[in-house]
Amino acid sequence: MPLNLASATDTADYVVSGQWSKKALSEGGRLLQAKAVASSEAASFSHVPAQTTWQLSDNARYCHYCPNETIGGLAFPWIPSVPVPLVADMSSVLLAGPLDVNQFDVIYAGAQKNIGPAGLTLVIVRRSLLSQLRADCPASLSWQLAAENQSMANTPPTFAIYLAGLVFEWLEGLGGLSAIETLNQRKATKLYALIDSSDFYSNPIEPSDRSIMNIPFTLADPALDNRFLAEAEQQNLLNLKGHRSVGGMRASIYNAVPESSVDALCAFMTSFEQRYG
Repeated sequence: MPLNLASATDTADYVVSGQWSKKALSEGGRLLQAKAVASSEAASFSHVPAQTTWQLSDNARYCHYCPNETIGGLAFPWIPSVPVPLVADMSSVLLAGPLDVNQFDVIYAGAQKNIGPAGLTLVIVRRSLLSQLRADCPASLSWQLAAENQSMANTPPTFAIYLAGLVFEWLEGLGGLSAIETLNQRKATKLYALIDSSDFYSNPIEPSDRSIMNIPFTLADPALDNRFLAEAEQQNLLNLKGHRSVGGMRASIYNAVPESSVDALCAFMTSFEQRYG
């Protein structure tokens, strides 16, 4: 982004709502004057910073945010309104439901959550911004060069693109983005309802700012964490360990996770609580 949108002396605004936007701020700082205009880190990233608290710069070249933070399980329930180009890291939420791309100036995403294999990346950029790249931007990172060559300035990752195409066809067969959003909301609602109705499980995120893709939760007794994970694995419920930076558990229920898997997780969690709660 800095190489395509700003010079080294320019300022860019970053909203820090979790680990990925925090990393983006750090990386941006290597290439320009990156400014954290809002952060909920002091509250352990438990909520989205209210836009009324954002201290936007007068001369920013863009404003960056992450609509869905996978590690903390936090999501923006609204799209920011800012006077500069809005840039969004949608790696973990793109294709989770309908999206008006016209409300953004740049959307970028790794494919590995809802699109296809890791290694494929996607950028949607407003054409009027393509001419702003700086002189030291490598050709391989130039959005303008990619656009001029229909994303084939070099050999594209053909197999990854082919698999992404199959995913798109699958989504269309389900009824499109509206249908998958309904399914995703239903999956998340089931799991959050179980957590909220229990004194044994808890979720740290403000209910209005909860992700429907990534649902972290903790047990009342952390000493049971390893037993929970071991017994879950025996039931073929895998990769539930929370990110090492936050601990606890995390269920990532992306598009490819069927509702039956969420039902199985809920049944196991209920059983585990009955036995150890």
